[in-house]
Amino acid sequence: MCDRHGNRSFPDLTGLDLGRRGFLKKAGAGALTVGITSGIGGAAMAATSSVKSTHGTGFCNLPLFLSHARQTAQEDGLTIEFVNTPTFAEHVTFLGTGQVDVGVLPYTSFVALYAAGAPVKIVSGSGIEGCVIVSQPGLDSAEKLKGKTLGTFQLDTLEVLPYDYLKANGVAMSDVDVRYVGNTPEAVEAFKAGALDWICTIEPYATSLLQEVEGSHMLSDGTDLYGAHYTDCVLCARDSLIAESPEAIKALIKAMMKSQLAFEQDTQQVLDEVVGVYYKTSMENAVIGSTKQPPMVDQRSNTDFILGRTDSLKEMGYIKEKPDASAIDWSMLEEVIAENPDLHAALKYKS
Repeated sequence: MCDRHGNRSFPDLTGLDLGRRGFLKKAGAGALTVGITSGIGGAAMAATSSVKSTHGTGFCNLPLFLSHARQTAQEDGLTIEFVNTPTFAEHVTFLGTGQVDVGVLPYTSFVALYAAGAPVKIVSGSGIEGCVIVSQPGLDSAEKLKGKTLGTFQLDTLEVLPYDYLKANGVAMSDVDVRYVGNTPEAVEAFKAGALDWICTIEPYATSLLQEVEGSHMLSDGTDLYGAHYTDCVLCARDSLIAESPEAIKALIKAMMKSQLAFEQDTQQVLDEVVGVYYKTSMENAVIGSTKQPPMVDQRSNTDFILGRTDSLKEMGYIKEKPDASAIDWSMLEEVIAENPDLHAALKYKS
Protein backbone atom coordinates (compact mmCIF):
# COMPACT_ATOMS: atom_id res chain seq x y z
CA MET A 1 0.00 0.00 0.00
CA CYS A 2 1.34 3.42 -0.91
CA ASP A 3 2.25 5.32 2.23
CA ARG A 4 0.49 8.57 1.46
CA HIS A 5 -1.83 9.03 4.44
CA GLY A 6 -2.03 12.52 5.85
CA ASN A 7 -0.25 14.00 2.85
CA ARG A 8 -2.18 15.71 0.05
CA SER A 9 0.76 16.00 -2.33
CA PHE A 10 -0.63 16.19 -5.86
CA PRO A 11 1.22 15.52 -9.10
CA ASP A 12 2.00 18.62 -11.16
CA LEU A 13 0.05 17.68 -14.28
CA THR A 14 0.91 20.94 -16.02
CA GLY A 15 4.52 19.80 -16.04
CA LEU A 16 3.71 16.31 -17.24
CA ASP A 17 6.47 14.63 -19.19
CA LEU A 18 4.38 13.03 -21.92
CA GLY A 19 7.31 10.91 -23.02
CA ARG A 20 7.92 9.00 -19.81
CA ARG A 21 6.18 6.35 -17.72
CA GLY A 22 6.54 8.31 -14.51
CA PHE A 23 3.20 10.11 -14.85
CA LEU A 24 0.71 9.69 -12.01
CA LYS A 25 2.42 6.98 -10.00
CA LYS A 26 -0.55 6.83 -7.68
CA ALA A 27 -3.39 7.22 -10.20
CA GLY A 28 -5.97 4.52 -10.75
CA ALA A 29 -7.32 3.15 -14.03
CA GLY A 30 -6.91 0.58 -16.83
CA ALA A 31 -5.69 1.01 -20.40
CA LEU A 32 -6.50 -0.18 -23.85
CA THR A 33 -3.89 -0.15 -26.58
CA VAL A 34 -4.62 -0.62 -30.24
CA GLY A 35 -2.20 -1.81 -32.90
CA ILE A 36 -3.60 -1.26 -36.39
CA THR A 37 -2.40 -2.33 -39.81
CA SER A 38 -2.87 -0.21 -42.88
CA GLY A 39 -6.04 -0.42 -44.91
CA ILE A 40 -8.60 0.05 -42.14
CA GLY A 41 -11.84 1.56 -43.29
CA GLY A 42 -15.36 0.83 -44.42
CA ALA A 43 -18.00 -1.19 -42.63
CA ALA A 44 -15.76 -4.24 -42.37
CA MET A 45 -12.15 -3.42 -41.49
CA ALA A 46 -9.13 -5.26 -42.74
CA ALA A 47 -7.42 -7.50 -40.21
CA THR A 48 -5.53 -5.56 -37.57
CA SER A 49 -2.71 -6.39 -35.30
CA SER A 50 -4.08 -7.22 -31.87
CA VAL A 51 -5.83 -4.79 -29.56
CA LYS A 52 -3.80 -4.87 -26.35
CA SER A 53 -5.39 -3.77 -23.11
CA THR A 54 -4.76 -3.39 -19.43
CA HIS A 55 -7.82 -2.86 -17.28
CA GLY A 56 -9.40 -1.96 -13.98
CA THR A 57 -11.19 -4.40 -11.70
CA GLY A 58 -14.76 -3.15 -11.33
CA PHE A 59 -17.98 -3.96 -13.11
CA CYS A 60 -17.55 -0.71 -15.03
CA ASN A 61 -15.04 -2.70 -17.12
CA LEU A 62 -17.55 -5.41 -17.97
CA PRO A 63 -18.24 -4.33 -21.59
CA LEU A 64 -14.50 -4.52 -22.22
CA PHE A 65 -14.02 -7.77 -20.31
CA LEU A 66 -16.80 -9.58 -22.15
CA SER A 67 -15.62 -8.18 -25.49
CA HIS A 68 -12.24 -9.69 -24.69
CA ALA A 69 -13.68 -13.01 -23.52
CA ARG A 70 -15.87 -13.43 -26.59
CA GLN A 71 -13.76 -11.41 -29.04
CA THR A 72 -16.92 -9.71 -30.26
CA ALA A 73 -14.96 -7.19 -32.37
CA GLN A 74 -13.40 -9.81 -34.62
CA GLU A 75 -16.21 -9.59 -37.17
CA ASP A 76 -15.11 -5.99 -37.70
CA GLY A 77 -11.41 -6.85 -37.86
CA LEU A 78 -10.39 -6.17 -34.28
CA THR A 79 -8.82 -8.65 -31.85
CA ILE A 80 -8.52 -7.72 -28.17
CA GLU A 81 -5.62 -8.80 -25.95
CA PHE A 82 -5.02 -7.89 -22.31
CA VAL A 83 -1.73 -6.93 -20.68
CA ASN A 84 -1.73 -7.06 -16.88
CA THR A 85 0.04 -4.36 -14.88
CA PRO A 86 0.96 -4.32 -11.17
CA THR A 87 -1.03 -1.15 -10.43
CA PHE A 88 -3.61 1.06 -12.14
CA ALA A 89 -1.06 3.82 -12.77
CA GLU A 90 0.22 2.45 -16.07
CA HIS A 91 -3.11 3.00 -17.78
CA VAL A 92 -3.18 6.76 -17.37
CA THR A 93 0.55 6.92 -18.00
CA PHE A 94 0.37 5.04 -21.29
CA LEU A 95 -2.61 6.97 -22.60
CA GLY A 96 -1.08 10.31 -21.61
CA THR A 97 2.28 9.60 -23.20
CA GLY A 98 0.91 8.13 -26.43
CA GLN A 99 2.20 4.63 -25.76
CA VAL A 100 -1.42 3.49 -26.18
CA ASP A 101 -4.25 4.97 -28.20
CA VAL A 102 -7.42 4.00 -26.32
CA GLY A 103 -8.38 3.44 -22.70
CA VAL A 104 -11.28 2.72 -20.37
CA LEU A 105 -10.70 4.83 -17.29
CA PRO A 106 -12.49 6.86 -14.62
CA TYR A 107 -13.81 10.10 -16.10
CA THR A 108 -11.97 12.04 -13.40
CA SER A 109 -8.61 10.62 -14.54
CA PHE A 110 -9.49 11.60 -18.09
CA VAL A 111 -10.34 15.17 -17.08
CA ALA A 112 -6.98 15.62 -15.34
CA LEU A 113 -5.18 14.08 -18.29
CA TYR A 114 -6.99 16.34 -20.75
CA ALA A 115 -6.37 19.41 -18.60
CA ALA A 116 -2.66 18.56 -18.59
CA GLY A 117 -2.62 18.90 -22.38
CA ALA A 118 -2.78 15.27 -23.46
CA PRO A 119 -4.44 14.92 -26.91
CA VAL A 120 -7.29 12.65 -25.80
CA LYS A 121 -11.09 12.68 -25.91
CA ILE A 122 -13.96 10.70 -24.43
CA VAL A 123 -15.61 8.69 -27.21
CA SER A 124 -18.15 6.52 -25.34
CA GLY A 125 -19.22 5.35 -21.92
CA SER A 126 -18.49 2.03 -20.23
CA GLY A 127 -20.07 1.71 -16.77
CA ILE A 128 -22.38 3.67 -14.51
CA GLU A 129 -22.85 3.95 -10.75
CA GLY A 130 -21.25 1.34 -8.45
CA CYS A 131 -18.87 3.66 -6.56
CA VAL A 132 -19.47 2.96 -2.87
CA ILE A 133 -18.16 4.39 0.40
CA VAL A 134 -17.90 1.65 3.04
CA SER A 135 -16.87 2.31 6.65
CA GLN A 136 -15.89 0.19 9.61
CA PRO A 137 -18.43 -0.62 12.34
CA GLY A 138 -19.43 2.42 14.35
CA LEU A 139 -18.34 4.95 11.71
CA ASP A 140 -21.86 5.67 10.52
CA SER A 141 -21.61 9.40 9.74
CA ALA A 142 -19.31 11.88 8.03
CA GLU A 143 -18.59 13.57 11.34
CA LYS A 144 -17.18 10.35 12.78
CA LEU A 145 -14.70 10.09 9.89
CA LYS A 146 -12.61 13.02 11.16
CA GLY A 147 -9.09 11.80 11.83
CA LYS A 148 -9.85 8.42 10.26
CA THR A 149 -7.94 6.81 7.41
CA LEU A 150 -9.50 6.68 3.94
CA GLY A 151 -8.25 4.19 1.37
CA THR A 152 -8.69 5.34 -2.23
CA PHE A 153 -6.97 5.97 -5.58
CA GLN A 154 -5.59 9.32 -6.61
CA LEU A 155 -7.42 11.20 -9.38
CA ASP A 156 -10.09 8.50 -9.47
CA THR A 157 -13.86 8.68 -9.16
CA LEU A 158 -13.16 6.77 -5.94
CA GLU A 159 -11.40 9.86 -4.57
CA VAL A 160 -13.85 12.45 -5.86
CA LEU A 161 -16.89 10.71 -4.34
CA PRO A 162 -15.44 10.84 -0.79
CA TYR A 163 -14.53 14.49 -1.35
CA ASP A 164 -18.06 15.31 -2.49
CA TYR A 165 -19.58 13.23 0.33
CA LEU A 166 -17.57 14.99 3.01
CA LYS A 167 -18.24 18.40 1.49
CA ALA A 168 -22.00 17.73 1.37
CA ASN A 169 -21.87 16.85 5.07
CA GLY A 170 -19.78 19.81 6.21
CA VAL A 171 -16.48 17.97 6.68
CA ALA A 172 -13.24 18.99 4.93
CA MET A 173 -11.02 16.45 3.18
CA SER A 174 -8.15 17.86 5.23
CA ASP A 175 -9.90 16.54 8.36
CA VAL A 176 -9.23 12.93 7.34
CA ASP A 177 -6.09 10.94 6.57
CA VAL A 178 -5.88 9.85 2.93
CA ARG A 179 -3.94 6.74 1.97
CA TYR A 180 -3.54 5.95 -1.71
CA VAL A 181 -3.49 2.24 -2.45
CA GLY A 182 -2.01 0.27 -5.32
CA ASN A 183 -5.00 -1.75 -6.50
CA THR A 184 -8.51 -2.79 -5.51
CA PRO A 185 -7.78 -6.25 -4.05
CA GLU A 186 -5.05 -4.67 -1.91
CA ALA A 187 -7.45 -2.00 -0.66
CA VAL A 188 -10.16 -4.55 0.11
CA GLU A 189 -7.80 -6.75 2.11
CA ALA A 190 -6.47 -3.71 4.00
CA PHE A 191 -10.03 -2.78 4.98
CA LYS A 192 -10.80 -6.32 6.11
CA ALA A 193 -7.64 -6.30 8.22
CA GLY A 194 -8.65 -3.01 9.86
CA ALA A 195 -5.79 -1.01 8.34
CA LEU A 196 -8.31 1.35 6.72
CA ASP A 197 -11.19 3.00 8.56
CA TRP A 198 -13.19 3.71 5.43
CA ILE A 199 -12.81 2.98 1.78
CA CYS A 200 -14.30 4.02 -1.52
CA THR A 201 -14.41 1.07 -3.87
CA ILE A 202 -16.35 -0.35 -6.80
CA GLU A 203 -18.57 -3.32 -7.42
CA PRO A 204 -18.44 -6.23 -6.88
CA TYR A 205 -15.95 -5.48 -4.08
CA ALA A 206 -18.22 -3.05 -2.22
CA THR A 207 -20.89 -5.73 -1.89
CA SER A 208 -18.23 -8.21 -0.79
CA LEU A 209 -17.09 -5.93 2.04
CA LEU A 210 -20.61 -5.20 3.22
CA GLN A 211 -21.37 -8.92 3.26
CA GLU A 212 -18.14 -10.05 4.90
CA VAL A 213 -17.27 -7.29 7.40
CA GLU A 214 -19.91 -7.56 10.09
CA GLY A 215 -21.32 -4.20 11.14
CA SER A 216 -19.80 -2.26 8.25
CA HIS A 217 -21.76 0.68 6.82
CA MET A 218 -22.55 1.88 3.32
CA LEU A 219 -22.26 5.65 3.68
CA SER A 220 -22.95 6.45 0.03
CA ASP A 221 -23.39 4.69 -3.29
CA GLY A 222 -23.14 7.93 -5.24
CA THR A 223 -26.80 8.08 -6.23
CA ASP A 224 -27.59 10.15 -3.12
CA LEU A 225 -25.18 12.82 -4.38
CA TYR A 226 -25.24 12.43 -8.14
CA GLY A 227 -28.57 10.83 -9.01
CA ALA A 228 -29.25 7.69 -11.04
CA HIS A 229 -27.03 6.54 -13.90
CA TYR A 230 -24.05 8.73 -13.00
CA THR A 231 -20.84 8.03 -14.89
CA ASP A 232 -17.98 5.99 -13.49
CA CYS A 233 -15.75 4.90 -16.39
CA VAL A 234 -15.57 6.06 -19.99
CA LEU A 235 -13.83 4.97 -23.18
CA CYS A 236 -11.19 7.49 -24.30
CA ALA A 237 -9.08 7.73 -27.44
CA ARG A 238 -6.10 9.77 -28.56
CA ASP A 239 -6.75 12.42 -31.18
CA SER A 240 -4.36 10.71 -33.61
CA LEU A 241 -6.45 7.51 -33.62
CA ILE A 242 -9.67 9.49 -33.99
CA ALA A 243 -8.21 11.24 -37.04
CA GLU A 244 -6.52 8.24 -38.64
CA SER A 245 -8.62 5.20 -37.73
CA PRO A 246 -12.13 6.07 -36.54
CA GLU A 247 -13.35 2.68 -37.81
CA ALA A 248 -11.17 0.95 -35.20
CA ILE A 249 -12.82 2.97 -32.45
CA LYS A 250 -16.26 2.24 -33.90
CA ALA A 251 -15.51 -1.50 -33.95
CA LEU A 252 -14.59 -1.37 -30.27
CA ILE A 253 -17.66 0.67 -29.35
CA LYS A 254 -19.90 -1.75 -31.25
CA ALA A 255 -18.30 -4.71 -29.48
CA MET A 256 -18.88 -3.09 -26.10
CA MET A 257 -22.53 -2.40 -26.99
CA LYS A 258 -22.96 -6.07 -27.95
CA SER A 259 -21.41 -7.05 -24.63
CA GLN A 260 -23.77 -4.74 -22.76
CA LEU A 261 -26.75 -6.31 -24.51
CA ALA A 262 -25.52 -9.82 -23.72
CA PHE A 263 -25.25 -8.88 -20.04
CA GLU A 264 -28.74 -7.40 -20.00
CA GLN A 265 -30.30 -10.39 -21.76
CA ASP A 266 -28.59 -13.18 -19.83
CA THR A 267 -26.76 -11.82 -16.79
CA GLN A 268 -26.07 -15.21 -15.25
CA GLN A 269 -24.47 -16.56 -18.42
CA VAL A 270 -22.18 -13.52 -18.60
CA LEU A 271 -21.27 -13.78 -14.91
CA ASP A 272 -20.42 -17.45 -15.42
CA GLU A 273 -17.89 -16.31 -18.02
CA VAL A 274 -16.28 -13.44 -16.14
CA VAL A 275 -16.39 -14.34 -12.43
CA GLY A 276 -13.20 -16.09 -11.42
CA VAL A 277 -11.44 -15.00 -14.60
CA TYR A 278 -11.89 -11.22 -14.44
CA TYR A 279 -13.49 -10.82 -11.01
CA LYS A 280 -12.03 -12.44 -7.90
CA THR A 281 -15.21 -12.67 -5.86
CA SER A 282 -17.97 -15.12 -5.09
CA MET A 283 -20.82 -15.63 -7.52
CA GLU A 284 -23.25 -14.52 -4.81
CA ASN A 285 -21.50 -11.16 -4.42
CA ALA A 286 -21.11 -10.81 -8.18
CA VAL A 287 -24.84 -11.27 -8.74
CA ILE A 288 -25.60 -8.54 -6.19
CA GLY A 289 -22.80 -6.24 -7.34
CA SER A 290 -23.63 -6.52 -11.04
CA THR A 291 -27.03 -4.92 -10.47
CA LYS A 292 -25.38 -1.92 -8.84
CA GLN A 293 -22.84 -1.07 -11.55
CA PRO A 294 -24.40 -1.91 -14.91
CA PRO A 295 -22.74 -1.25 -18.27
CA MET A 296 -23.89 1.76 -20.26
CA VAL A 297 -21.97 2.48 -23.44
CA ASP A 298 -24.22 5.28 -24.70
CA GLN A 299 -23.61 7.94 -22.06
CA ARG A 300 -24.30 11.05 -24.11
CA SER A 301 -26.83 12.13 -21.49
CA ASN A 302 -24.00 12.31 -18.91
CA THR A 303 -22.08 15.07 -20.70
CA ASP A 304 -23.13 17.73 -18.20
CA PHE A 305 -22.45 15.41 -15.26
CA ILE A 306 -18.89 14.70 -16.42
CA LEU A 307 -18.11 18.35 -17.03
CA GLY A 308 -19.78 19.34 -13.76
CA ARG A 309 -17.47 17.15 -11.71
CA THR A 310 -14.54 19.24 -12.90
CA ASP A 311 -15.50 21.74 -10.19
CA SER A 312 -14.46 19.20 -7.56
CA LEU A 313 -11.22 18.39 -9.35
CA LYS A 314 -10.37 22.08 -9.47
CA GLU A 315 -11.14 22.52 -5.78
CA MET A 316 -8.94 19.52 -4.99
CA GLY A 317 -6.04 21.12 -6.83
CA TYR A 318 -5.80 18.64 -9.67
CA ILE A 319 -6.63 21.03 -12.51
CA LYS A 320 -6.39 24.78 -13.01
CA GLU A 321 -8.75 25.22 -15.95
CA LYS A 322 -11.96 23.26 -16.51
CA PRO A 323 -12.38 21.55 -19.89
CA ASP A 324 -15.45 22.28 -21.98
CA ALA A 325 -17.59 20.07 -24.20
CA SER A 326 -14.81 19.86 -26.81
CA ALA A 327 -13.18 17.25 -24.55
CA ILE A 328 -15.92 14.81 -25.54
CA ASP A 329 -16.52 13.43 -29.04
CA TRP A 330 -19.67 11.32 -29.34
CA SER A 331 -19.56 11.29 -33.15
CA MET A 332 -18.24 7.73 -33.56
CA LEU A 333 -20.69 6.44 -30.96
CA GLU A 334 -23.49 8.14 -32.87
CA GLU A 335 -22.32 6.55 -36.12
CA VAL A 336 -22.34 3.11 -34.49
CA ILE A 337 -25.88 3.78 -33.24
CA ALA A 338 -27.02 4.94 -36.67
CA GLU A 339 -25.46 1.90 -38.34
CA ASN A 340 -26.82 -0.55 -35.74
CA PRO A 341 -30.26 0.80 -34.76
CA ASP A 342 -31.65 -2.57 -33.65
CA LEU A 343 -28.69 -3.18 -31.36
CA HIS A 344 -29.01 0.24 -29.76
CA ALA A 345 -32.78 0.01 -29.42
CA ALA A 346 -32.45 -3.29 -27.56
CA LEU A 347 -30.18 -1.84 -24.86
CA LYS A 348 -31.76 -1.20 -21.47
CA TYR A 349 -29.36 1.54 -20.38
CA LYS A 350 -28.75 4.27 -22.92
CA SER A 351 -29.15 7.99 -23.37
